[in-house]
Amino acid sequence: MISIGHHCHPNLPIQDFPGIDTFTGKYFHSRDYKTPEEWRDKKVVVIGIGNSGGDIAVELSRVTKQLCLSTRRGAWILNRVGDNGLPLDLSFNRVLNMLRSILPFNVFCGIGEGRLNNRFDHGLYNLKPKHRLFSQHPTLNDELPNRILSGTVQVKPNIRRFQGSNIEFDDGSVMEDVDLVVFATGYRFSFPFLSSQVTTVSDNKASLYKYVFPPELQRPTLAIIGLVQPLGAIMPVSEMQARWSTRVFKGCSKLPSMDNMLKDIQNKEETMAKRYVSSQRHTIQVDYVSYMDEIAELVGVRPSIPRLLLTDPKIGLNVLLGPCTPYQYRLRGPGKWAGARQAILSQWERVARPMQTRPCQEPEPSRSFLGPIVVAATVGVAAYFNRDRLPALLQDPTELWNHIKAHLPAL
Repeated sequence: MISIGHHCHPNLPIQDFPGIDTFTGKYFHSRDYKTPEEWRDKKVVVIGIGNSGGDIAVELSRVTKQLCLSTRRGAWILNRVGDNGLPLDLSFNRVLNMLRSILPFNVFCGIGEGRLNNRFDHGLYNLKPKHRLFSQHPTLNDELPNRILSGTVQVKPNIRRFQGSNIEFDDGSVMEDVDLVVFATGYRFSFPFLSSQVTTVSDNKASLYKYVFPPELQRPTLAIIGLVQPLGAIMPVSEMQARWSTRVFKGCSKLPSMDNMLKDIQNKEETMAKRYVSSQRHTIQVDYVSYMDEIAELVGVRPSIPRLLLTDPKIGLNVLLGPCTPYQYRLRGPGKWAGARQAILSQWERVARPMQTRPCQEPEPSRSFLGPIVVAATVGVAAYFNRDRLPALLQDPTELWNHIKAHLPAL
């Protein structure tokens, strides 16, 4: 197994920035960023608005004199903290995945974009991209909107050119006396220790069956683990790939013919090209739940929702509606774990438990004003419909009360 991931070699595209050879400040890749302190009261430009670029910009903005975040396309910004204060990963469930596959792509994106814009208007903050929400790997950052709002981070377009210590952006604005440029421009992956007959990498694309097995090997004795970028957690995906690989190595699971594997690879590349913006970042994208189920089916551990709903409705509903945690793939088949059911049923409690450090008292229920309002409205209605007889009714309180009771709702 090769498990080196895809953050291997820093991508430093300095050839795309005219005049950088004249730059008098310092520049480096985000991989080499360590601490903000040495850049206190300096002027900094961060290029790239992926997760690293956003995090570095936020941290540096607390100490720098001026910080600009340069982005060509913009980005949709997601919170790590999701609805009701729960981790965002817990929202990845099977129902959401079904909606994604059923609804038209633009409709599903529109729903998600609306929710993100309710948090903050991406157009107002100069972050809104041309592409749809699920056409690019989203950026996770909880604090970036606050830093933009406070003025400590300024969002800028792409850099047009370097001129000594000055940087000119595509909109014509110039940042003077820049001390540091951080290239948060991603990574390239390669396998220089492998023969080209085993697998090759071109433009961050590797021809691998299900992103794991080289299709042209005579025997399936090599697997590449973690060479995916899921919309979700990477560790459960890598574990599932490893489970499948060991089954193949042992002969418990068979790979299809080379032709069928190559067709599958081509189909995945075409699907990805239609959905995502063209970028070396979008060559190994997978949707978390769909990909986990796809590999789990090959291992023989994919949960059967209909069967669970019939035989164990409680766990079936939790698997269907709850977060798609790896326990779901330990309910049956190879590697079955007796504690998986209880782990699924107790996962919400275990998420909440570390935060329960202070007992909270519910406020005393206030007296309801609904009753008096209903009575007053009833009196008004009764008075209106009996307005001609009102003088006589006022002289006989008993008859007046009987008329009011006739209009009161039955309790």
